[in-house]
Amino acid sequence: MTTSATEATGITGPLAAAPIVSVKPIVLPAPERGEDLHVRVSAPVTGRDLPIVLFAHGYGSNLDAYAPLTDHWAAHGFAVIQATHLDSRRLNLAADDSRRPALWRFRVADMKRLLDDLDVLEAAVPGLSGRLDRGRIAAAGHSFGGHTAAILLGMRVTDPRTGVAEDLSDPRVTAGVLLATAGRGGDHLTPYAVENLPWLREVDFSHFTAPALVVAGDKDHLPVTTRGPEWTTEPYAFSPGSKSLLTLFGGEHLLGGISGYDAAETTDENPGRVALVGQVTLAYLRHVLGVDGSAWREAQAALAGHAHPLGRLESK
Repeated sequence: MTTSATEATGITGPLAAAPIVSVKPIVLPAPERGEDLHVRVSAPVTGRDLPIVLFAHGYGSNLDAYAPLTDHWAAHGFAVIQATHLDSRRLNLAADDSRRPALWRFRVADMKRLLDDLDVLEAAVPGLSGRLDRGRIAAAGHSFGGHTAAILLGMRVTDPRTGVAEDLSDPRVTAGVLLATAGRGGDHLTPYAVENLPWLREVDFSHFTAPALVVAGDKDHLPVTTRGPEWTTEPYAFSPGSKSLLTLFGGEHLLGGISGYDAAETTDENPGRVALVGQVTLAYLRHVLGVDGSAWREAQAALAGHAHPLGRLESK
């Protein structure tokens, strides 16, 4: 017998799931990045005024990953757009490829290209024409993808090549969901991270004023920081504005298995944890983009304090 999300988490969540359509690869020419941008678009087969979620995958992943989340969002009324970024193992950039130090910038440019080419993406999906709500757009991402989404929302990164922290935010994106993503750099980075992930060295959250939900596992010990699991809560702790934090009890970096239905890299496999992430992120997206706030209020009540066995939800 299959356990439903409600049975797994005790939270009802919004609406019944609808059938979805998913089209890939939609190829966008991108000569300046050296590789065309391959894109996947998923959306419910019915409904109008669909809010949009741009989803950025984690380091090394691709547009086919994270179906437990992206399918869930699409089945509940969102158009979800995913691209394969240059750090993907599918592209297999050489270790000495000149683009590697700027992978973080290429990712942000990829996300902006998705927004610039919404007409092309919409036309490539049968039945989607005229159904997108371009005034309601959120950015989401896991790990390195959360870092990408945060930049679109105002976080600033000091470019290791120029020493300048530019504003690369995009006003078309108004809210975010950051899943197990990076905190501040500085002395808390390991030597490996300082050498190989230079975009983590200097991160400034003070301009990250847009609303966002941060999701962190309390057992997420990453090899890039000496701060321990607390590091992934820093986008919540050190950014101003309206923010919420979902802490998953026992959650490691893949938060129970969000990267795929059969993801071998999951070290903390827990269907209930994945169901909770899906329910809470969906409720938040519906709330913050002005669709409906009832499921978000239910989640806040159910996850207040330490009463729920799977996690805790707090806001500021």
